[in-house]
Amino acid sequence: MKTDVNKIESREAQAAPVVKRDNSKIYFFVIAIAALLATNIYFYVKYKSSGEKLYTVTLQKENLQIEIDRIEAELDNIKSEGISSTAALVSAEQSARQKIEDLRKGLEKNEISGPQIEAAKVEVSQLKDQVSKMKDDITALKIKNQLLAETNNELNEKVKENEAKTASLVNERNVLSDKIAKASSVKVSNVHIVGIEEKRNGSLENENRAKRIDKLQINFTIADNPLAAMGKKNVYVRIINPKGNLIANSEDLFLVHGEKLQYTFKEAIEFNNNGQEYQFMWSDDTHNFQKGAYTVLLYADDAIMGRSSVVFK
Repeated sequence: MKTDVNKIESREAQAAPVVKRDNSKIYFFVIAIAALLATNIYFYVKYKSSGEKLYTVTLQKENLQIEIDRIEAELDNIKSEGISSTAALVSAEQSARQKIEDLRKGLEKNEISGPQIEAAKVEVSQLKDQVSKMKDDITALKIKNQLLAETNNELNEKVKENEAKTASLVNERNVLSDKIAKASSVKVSNVHIVGIEEKRNGSLENENRAKRIDKLQINFTIADNPLAAMGKKNVYVRIINPKGNLIANSEDLFLVHGEKLQYTFKEAIEFNNNGQEYQFMWSDDTHNFQKGAYTVLLYADDAIMGRSSVVFK
């Protein structure tokens, strides 16, 4: 029986080291699992943080792109409202579009850091301020142009009114001038026309037979006119023969109220406004005198002085 007890103790002594070896393995596996778990947690947290960061960057890029699109749309609206009206606005618009192009290129890069995003936000904010200032400038320019247009319209109306007044005054002056001219032009108080035959001895005799007449004698007196200017005056004479034709050369012209008329002959007289009588002598160098009525018209001061007729047999 003692022998059996010894055998049992010997077996227990052999089993003790085996239990110790199993516990060491368990500790190793626990440590390994814990390390693996810690590694997974680390990479999970790191991946999650990177993913959130990437999502945030992507969202910020999209927001910046939307903001840039809005700014560009504002620029298009400003341009349609007349941005080309001033060199300063054209330069500002070109500068803003260049900034937009640079920002788009930067945001299109796949690798863009947080600081770069922040810098882009600052540039977009500055760009918004620049475009806002351009809008204010355009508004101010439109108001200025509107005020100028209104002022210009008022000035045009005043100019038209002044032109109308001036035209009215000119018309009144012309009417008054015509009245004065008519009032100041000299008129004959009487005209007497006779045929003259020139005798061989040089004497002159009145004649009413056409074939014997050598000259026309025109006697007239100018009526007194206190408005008429005294001094030398040209008297234009128009003679119409019995056939109703004016006896004149085509190059001999004078003006009556702005209208050109032909005259038969002209003579200068000295007008003294004292009822003086004048006498003209005229001979037809190209034709003999004809039977019938001759009409004589006298003009001076651009107006008719008087007229008379004589009939020859």
